[in-house]
Amino acid sequence: MSIALGIIPRSASPEEVLREALAAHGKGQACAMATVVSRQGSAPSTPGQKLCLSGSGERLAAVGTVGGGAVERAVMIAMVDALESRAAPRLHTFRLGPELGMCCGGSAEILIEVLSPARAVLLVGAGHVGMATARLLPSLGFRATVTDGRAEASVPERVSELEGLGVTLLAHDHDDPEVLEALAVAPTEAAVVVMTHDHRLDQTVIEWALAHAFAFVGGVGSRAKAARTRQRLEAKGLGPADVARVRMPVGVAIGARTPEEIAVSIAGELVAWRSGAALPEPAKARPAKPRVATKETSS
Repeated sequence: MSIALGIIPRSASPEEVLREALAAHGKGQACAMATVVSRQGSAPSTPGQKLCLSGSGERLAAVGTVGGGAVERAVMIAMVDALESRAAPRLHTFRLGPELGMCCGGSAEILIEVLSPARAVLLVGAGHVGMATARLLPSLGFRATVTDGRAEASVPERVSELEGLGVTLLAHDHDDPEVLEALAVAPTEAAVVVMTHDHRLDQTVIEWALAHAFAFVGGVGSRAKAARTRQRLEAKGLGPADVARVRMPVGVAIGARTPEEIAVSIAGELVAWRSGAALPEPAKARPAKPRVATKETSS
């Protein structure tokens, strides 16, 4: 709260405040918006005035006004609290009396709401499943970034296809600094789903994702691959809690087979994670069909 006390908002019209809030939202930043709804008696606040607070920690920035002075300081403290708790929209009444060191005697009703950005998802691997998942996620309100170290995975036609959907496709390895920068949020607020062309690379990326404390770590693969992945994590000294965080095979069990079906399965699990619902049982690989004995195999 002391941080909010040391911020003087930059003056701006309500229209400019809205543009600033949308810009912050587009960069993946959460922001709090305060709007003066009504005023009673003598008060400096004017209905329609807006104030936006964005960023986090010591890098908070404020633009706009809801009247200035002590009332604005009190509003900003409430906005910081709302940002930290991701509170639901709430109409506050601020009375301009002795508790604020003011003698106006009036009051102002101010709506404070948090604009939370779309959850960021990093898809490592731009193969068939990666592309299908990237095409689907924006329609569900996720902000997707795809990365693949193979130059041929990011040819212009693939890049333009995803750009048209608002998806970023980077021709970089997973640990390139630009990959994390593209997320625009800390890994602790994002998901990573691993589906590269190489099982050893999958293992490396999963270890990287756990080391960076991604909020959700998933990997495409069979149950046998999942078991081997967990064994290797344990062999490297990772604790049971980290090993248990790996969702593999990732996806809801819907009998998915095609890349598009698998994308639906993965998206279903990401929706459950975003909503805070209990994560479903992982998708199970379809068991191999039993071999039919023939004269050649039975002899």
